[in-house]
Parts: sequence; C-alpha cells; structure tokens
Amino acid sequence: MKAEIGSPLLPGLEGAGAVADDYHGLRVVRHFGDPRGEYRAATEGTAVLDRSHRARLVVEGQAPRRMLNGVLTGTLPEPPEALTSAGLRGRASYSCVLTPKGRMITDLWCVCRGPETDDSEEGESFLLDVPVAGRAGLVDHLGKFLPPRFSTVRDVSSSTAMISVVGPEAPGLLSRLALGLRIEAGDLTSLEEGEWRSTGSSVAEALLVVRTRDIWPEAYNALGPVRAVTALWKALLSAGAVPAGLDAWSTLRLEEGRPAFGTDMDEGTIPVEAGIHERAIDYGKGCYTGQEVIVRIRDRGHVNRSLRQLRLGDVPVPAKGTELFVPGEGKAAAVVTSAVESPRFGGVVALAYVRRGVEGEPTTR
Repeated sequence: MKAEIGSPLLPGLEGAGAVADDYHGLRVVRHFGDPRGEYRAATEGTAVLDRSHRARLVVEGQAPRRMLNGVLTGTLPEPPEALTSAGLRGRASYSCVLTPKGRMITDLWCVCRGPETDDSEEGESFLLDVPVAGRAGLVDHLGKFLPPRFSTVRDVSSSTAMISVVGPEAPGLLSRLALGLRIEAGDLTSLEEGEWRSTGSSVAEALLVVRTRDIWPEAYNALGPVRAVTALWKALLSAGAVPAGLDAWSTLRLEEGRPAFGTDMDEGTIPVEAGIHERAIDYGKGCYTGQEVIVRIRDRGHVNRSLRQLRLGDVPVPAKGTELFVPGEGKAAAVVTSAVESPRFGGVVALAYVRRGVEGEPTTR
C-alpha cells in the first residue's frame, strides 16, 4: 500500500509563513513565528492546528467488524445515528493494537462509518485515525491478521485531512462554520471524549467534529475530505482564529499528561505502563491479540514502571532519555520521554517512566 500520509494542507501553510520541521519522517508545522501567542490563543481565544500528518485508514469489506474485533483492544464503535436536524452523531473509540507479547504496535481512534448497504454487516466500514509513528507497523499487522476475503485496508490520508480547533471560543466557531448552526455550541461542550457530530447523511463525505481531551483547553478535531477541511481552516482564520503548530499542541498535551505514540510510547511499551489501559482496553470483550498478557498483568496487579507527569520546576528542560533521581538514591528513579516549559505550571513539566517502588519525587537535581 502506497503511503501518502504527508499533510495535504502543508504546502499552503508553508506559503503562509509556517515553520516546518521533521517529525517521524514527515514535514510538520512547528509554529507560525509566535509560539507564545499561539499558546495564548489556544487557552484564551481560539487556535487552529493542522494535524493531517496523522494517517487515516479505511477498513471495509464483508465482515470488517468481526475482523477488527480480534485486533483492537477496545470496544468497536456502533454505527452513526441520524439527528432530528440534518446530520449524524456517533462516538469514536480509543484502542491499541498489540503484539502477542502485549507490546504496542500503535494506538488509534476508530470511527464506524456505518453500513453502506441494507445488510447490517455487509458493506460496513471503519475509519482508523492513526499516529504517523504507528502507521507502518499497523499496516503490516493488518496485512497479516485481516483476511482479504473478509476485510481490506485502504489508505485515505491524501484525500482526507484533520485540524484541531482549540480554546474557549472553539465551540461557537465550529457550531457556526462547520455545522451550519444545526448543532448548538452548548451541545458541543457537553460531548464526552470521542463523541462526534456532523452534517450530511454519509460519514464518508461529511465533516466530523469530534471532542478530544488530549489537551486541557476545550478542543475538537474536525475530520473530513481535504476540500471541506481546507475551507473550514480558511473560514476559521477569517473569523479570528490564530494558526498554531505542533509545539503549542505538545505543550498543552504534556500539561494534560497525555502520552503520544512515537514520543512517550513505542513498540516496547505495554499499555498498562503508559497508563492508557482504562481508556484503551475493554477487559470484558472476547479474544484479541495480546489479551493474555494484559489479563495477566491485571491479575498480578502491577508493572515494573509507570508513566507519570512530573512537575520539575525551575530547571533546564531535560532531553528525552534523561535520567531522574530521588535524593539519597544512586539508582535512576525515572527516565524522561518528553518535557516542556509550561506556562500553566510556571516551570518544566515532563512525562517520565518511573520505576516501581520509587518513593519521593524524582528530580533533575
């Protein structure tokens, strides 16, 4: 499968002054020249960020639900429902894909696009929103575990795009500009993480507005065809939203304490270590790859390390891989996966894997 996963919005953004850099082999917007202003817009007004560098795959065929159920750790989402006003509503689900040893291949969000025929399963399809760092491993894994007779995988990354709209004014702008006032701003703010709303009668052609809590300000992902997402981006800027880049997103994410695959999680991570198991694993579902390891950890009650948010205070920002220590102990207590200078907490905030049994707060000092 040809990998067309660079952001389709990037050429236009670079022409508008975006500063881009490498991110897992792709050029991604880091900022637009004013990182502090972008952070301020995301926390006090509205910021809009291109996140189209994530891969988007469609799984379809005769029985994609049955096939994916044996691969994803979470509960598969139900088909969308029609709203009384023109549009659809549904809920995406968060999952992991694991090796037989319980190690992560990737995490992802899954959206049921619904049946495309009257048959309840024949023709049903699913959209997978995948971090770019996990895309290659996932495609390889699905190629091994999804029989083509029952389901096929199609990369739609080049024909679709995703932006995130962040800040206290985001619901009002999205209600007006993305949803045509068919869904009120108050209805958006009441959504739980993963719940989405859209106009139109087809998920494949609609612009979905999905609630996310990967960062702490009010935030929504707008996902759909490139033309629709590009038009929404331009409309948001015309309405006063400030364009922002990955640097602002990463700061907000670390302040929330959410890990990212490819940065804080990788192919050696067990979901329980990263603290995402309560969101990503359905302990009541049937067999999926890696389940035995996950259940054994649950019954044993612990892992040897756990990802934690650490507020390190007024210190230089530590690089990935920096070891942290508890005063009086010679053995490293934690290893940093990512860190930023946090305006919210007035010092450095980091995510780090802390060794089991460590008492006290690990520090760079």
